[in-house]
Amino acid sequence: MAEKIEYRGHLHDLQKDLMNDYFDQMTRSAQGEGSPAVYLLISGNPVELLRAFDLLPVYPEINALQTAVKKQALPFIQKAEELGYSTDNCAYVKADIGLFYSGNKAPMATVPPPGLLLTNYVGCNVYLHWWEHLAELTGAPIFDIDIPFLRSLDGEPSREDLQYVVRQLEELIPVLEKISGKKYDPDRLREVVQYSLETGEYWAKIKMMPQLKPAPYDAYFDAVTMMGPLYALRGTKEGRDYFRAAYEELQKRVALQEGPLPEEKYRLVIEGPPPWPYLRTFRDMFARWGAVFVASSYSTVGGLWEFGFRHDPSNPIESIAMHMLKWNLTNRNFLQRYAQLKSYVEDWNADGLVIHSVKSCRLFSAGQGDMREYFARELNVPTLLVESDLEDQRYFSPAQMRTRIDAFMESLEHHKLVGHQR
Repeated sequence: MAEKIEYRGHLHDLQKDLMNDYFDQMTRSAQGEGSPAVYLLISGNPVELLRAFDLLPVYPEINALQTAVKKQALPFIQKAEELGYSTDNCAYVKADIGLFYSGNKAPMATVPPPGLLLTNYVGCNVYLHWWEHLAELTGAPIFDIDIPFLRSLDGEPSREDLQYVVRQLEELIPVLEKISGKKYDPDRLREVVQYSLETGEYWAKIKMMPQLKPAPYDAYFDAVTMMGPLYALRGTKEGRDYFRAAYEELQKRVALQEGPLPEEKYRLVIEGPPPWPYLRTFRDMFARWGAVFVASSYSTVGGLWEFGFRHDPSNPIESIAMHMLKWNLTNRNFLQRYAQLKSYVEDWNADGLVIHSVKSCRLFSAGQGDMREYFARELNVPTLLVESDLEDQRYFSPAQMRTRIDAFMESLEHHKLVGHQR
């Protein structure tokens, strides 16, 4: 008889160990030990260049969401609002700024001061202002990488745009040499990019697995767990090994035809970030109906590996530039985002689409009303739009959210029943 694999058991524990070690590195850096810290953003970043100089990538977005998951973000948000930040400013920014004014003592680590503030401007102009504020507070230098939007109808960057980004990455190298005290080693960069290549290959295979029924994992609630190592540890052996172990364990679940729920009744696609303070609550609202998310746009915010992207060790800097330009969600236009979700609904055999609109994130929430109309009316896909926030607990009402979700699931149940009768 086949061995039963405990759901989220070994993988969950391994992920926790890896991320705890990463947060320990942050604390050691804050204490003046270990590697200097470079702040950067999740979406379309050149973390491989940092890893090639043994610098520690620090993501204020991850720090903010970690405080939210532990339901400790609100005092930091309120501190930022006391300083003059508006209630509708990005909650990630407010949590991060409030954290700074609270001594950078986060629940999971002490956040080290930045040796460099590296902006990778893809899609969200809040990034630029956020890093400017951090520069004023910390006195750290900024290096801005300007990423042109994809403007062509075929979704391909021009050769000029690619060279524009490549030149900026080449200009970044001497800055990293100065901060790290190490000379640029092309062989070391190729080694790092090779790890990213292998990590991306395993992650792409994992992202395709929920096309099967039952899906071996939830591609939203479980994917966000795997996203931690994907961003914090990309370009490392530890990150590569984690995704190899994840792929192998999920293959066993596929062989056993085991999913994240006792029975998979509904297959859903979701657009938008999670409500981090209520992640478990939000999940349970769908799980009680037997609903599994088989694909999510948020899990591609840092890269679109399942749609073909791979880092290239033989041409490392150009492949990093292509990742920043083309292969991340936030540098895509609305038509490309629609096409991505449409592919998920069709190719992952989904029953419906859920749009989680985030009050304080205009990048994701802008246009989502039109998105709902397009999928519901033009494509006849059952679609639910709900609103809360990714960080701020004040904008999540469990009772109201459950009422909306229950009504949608009841209508989806009717929709499937009518469809079967036809």
